[in-house]
Amino acid sequence: MANNEDKKDVLRLPAELFYASELDALKVEDRKEDKPAGWQLSPKTVLKFIVGGKSGKVDITPKYIGYNRLVEIAIATLLTDRSLLLAGEPGTAKSWLSENLAAAICGDSAKVIQGTAGTGEEHIRYSWNYAMLLANGPSGEALIKSPVYRAMETGSIARFEEISRCASEVQDALISIMSEKTIAIPELNMDVPAKRGFSIIATANTRDRGVNDMSSALKRRFNIIVLPSPADLETEILIVSRRVREISANYKLKATLPSGDSIEKIVTVFRELRRGATLDDRQKLKSPSGVISTAEAISLITNSMALAASFGNGNVSDEDLAAGLQGAVVKDDERDKIVWKEYLENVMKRRGVSWRGLYNTCSEINKM
Repeated sequence: MANNEDKKDVLRLPAELFYASELDALKVEDRKEDKPAGWQLSPKTVLKFIVGGKSGKVDITPKYIGYNRLVEIAIATLLTDRSLLLAGEPGTAKSWLSENLAAAICGDSAKVIQGTAGTGEEHIRYSWNYAMLLANGPSGEALIKSPVYRAMETGSIARFEEISRCASEVQDALISIMSEKTIAIPELNMDVPAKRGFSIIATANTRDRGVNDMSSALKRRFNIIVLPSPADLETEILIVSRRVREISANYKLKATLPSGDSIEKIVTVFRELRRGATLDDRQKLKSPSGVISTAEAISLITNSMALAASFGNGNVSDEDLAAGLQGAVVKDDERDKIVWKEYLENVMKRRGVSWRGLYNTCSEINKM
């Protein structure tokens, strides 16, 4: 584990280090409670870490703002022999929830497989140090353990991000592991059984459903929880505000947090373009081809703060916000530029004086 000096130079701390003081407080509070094998906290205390609360004098910040019942179901799943699949639209905090669940349960969120087209079966099972393999043949020293392998032998949680990005035959390498709770190593004539506490938390983007569909056999081995987009404007504003505050503090951005009014404008634009209608449902809108998610809003505002800190006076202006809006909405599809122009002229322009500065700046950038 990194010491305090090392932490200062790390670009992004894992959840178990970033929230170390909260976890320490919860452990003290939880010391008399029964805990499942391999868990450092009881299920109720894991829930408090995720949804927020108070532990002694320490405020536990909410890591997931939404339906608490979904978090309870996720935690309960990890108490059984079934693995957990968090599915949903981009930006619905699947990876964030996965990381924080692993941090709270076993204190280690770093056993991660990142699903891509290049992910192979060896990333799930094991591979070899080929220099040692050629020199001495198969041996324990030549074996390179996958995150799943390490989670099994330590009784902890492995995370599988974007599982549907992997080829189907790679996904199916999980089936025997999840069924038998064992990895067979025929080269060494041995099996590695999973210790109590082992589980897998996978995430899947519902926008990627057609990339590599998961087989029915694999789906049956997961308890699938679909995370919805934020239910209302106020909830999304709260999520964006909290995450921007955390990220900007971690990056040490020397800019003031945008006003609540500025954040509300960005979230309003995103929600309306995402749902294809204004918030009052009086006007139908065209939606852009790209993803207009809560995560995108967080990134946009964080980048605006970086602009204001580096090239402005430290206060986020309409110009800083507009610079990010153009790129968030108009990606690589020329049609998106038309969608954005129609939104500017038919919606934003008509919203009066409070929106005029943002409208003017967005219109200028859109002409470039």
